[in-house]
Amino acid sequence: MHSLALLKELIPFPSVSSTSNTEVSQWVEHQLKILGCQTEWLEYQDENGVRKACVAGRKGPDTGRGLAYFCHTDVVPVDSWSFAGSGPWSPCQTDDRLYGRGSCDMKGSLACMLAAVASLEAESLKEPVYIFCTADEEIGLKGAGRVVADSAMYREVVSRQSRAVVGEPTLLEVVHAHKGGRAMKITSIGRAAHSSTGRGINANFAMIPFLADVRQLCLDIEDDPAWQDDRYTPPTINLNLGINDHSPAMNITAAKSICTIYFRTMPGINADALAERIHESAKRHGLQLETIFATEPLFTDPDSSYVRELLAITGTPASRTVPYGTDGSCFQEIRDIVVLGPGDIRQAHTDDEWIALDQLERGTDLYTTLIRRWCLD
Repeated sequence: MHSLALLKELIPFPSVSSTSNTEVSQWVEHQLKILGCQTEWLEYQDENGVRKACVAGRKGPDTGRGLAYFCHTDVVPVDSWSFAGSGPWSPCQTDDRLYGRGSCDMKGSLACMLAAVASLEAESLKEPVYIFCTADEEIGLKGAGRVVADSAMYREVVSRQSRAVVGEPTLLEVVHAHKGGRAMKITSIGRAAHSSTGRGINANFAMIPFLADVRQLCLDIEDDPAWQDDRYTPPTINLNLGINDHSPAMNITAAKSICTIYFRTMPGINADALAERIHESAKRHGLQLETIFATEPLFTDPDSSYVRELLAITGTPASRTVPYGTDGSCFQEIRDIVVLGPGDIRQAHTDDEWIALDQLERGTDLYTTLIRRWCLD
């Protein structure tokens, strides 16, 4: 198996998070069985009744620490696509790139790991290698939560404290920490009517004082070191605000106004206090508040023997942090865990998503090296 060929098979699965990922998961399960893995299938229905699946595999003996690899099979939607060579679900290879939705984030990484395991097929593993593929990473790490709750193989990894890699795109540089996140939806309810009658209740007006509170909150924390961590770039929580009243016409009073808030958490930051302040403001103004998800930051000591060993293997002088989040937020029970994968995060979620062919080659080589070091030697 070659990572490029595998990725060309993975991209055509339109596994957008709002749809079922069972077809791509069945493909992954089939590949794991071809590689001689014992497999585990975890299926569930999301809040909209859509079937989702996480799949895991273990190759090698049922003993020892080994290596655990984590990825996700869902991708972000394609609202626009600017690459003229092909559509988002039709992989297109140029001299140095492969285009297609998910090529970078993160089906390319999965292809590298599958190819790495395949390259060692004839060799006898002394310790296990695990591969976990989750659903719904892009919309709140819901599949990873299912793995933590229901996966017997994940319990094995935790009990053995396997060395762990989350294969998100890092240009194959070692990432020892990333931010977590909190997402909330705040709803104001009004009554629709023709604005000339005076009979409507505009939901936006009830939202305005809440938005003023959020603006003041942003001002309060903007220059306060208590809400910053210089180990990250940017060092702030990056509170983001979205507003939509879904009003069909300008002469109809808005029956509903929705505000979304998303901020990124870091170690030592009191995210609960910030969330409570938002909750109190919503309650004071008579608004409904729903927590969409709450994930914790990932942090592994950059001076740990695990990180130092990976730096030596990759030939890089230091590990780093990133401002985005991964499924790793859910895997806090694992002591030795980093983010390490092929591709550039700047290409993720773009309307011409691609991964460099060189990254696929180097990613396969690196994952092969890790398996040889921790599962063969």
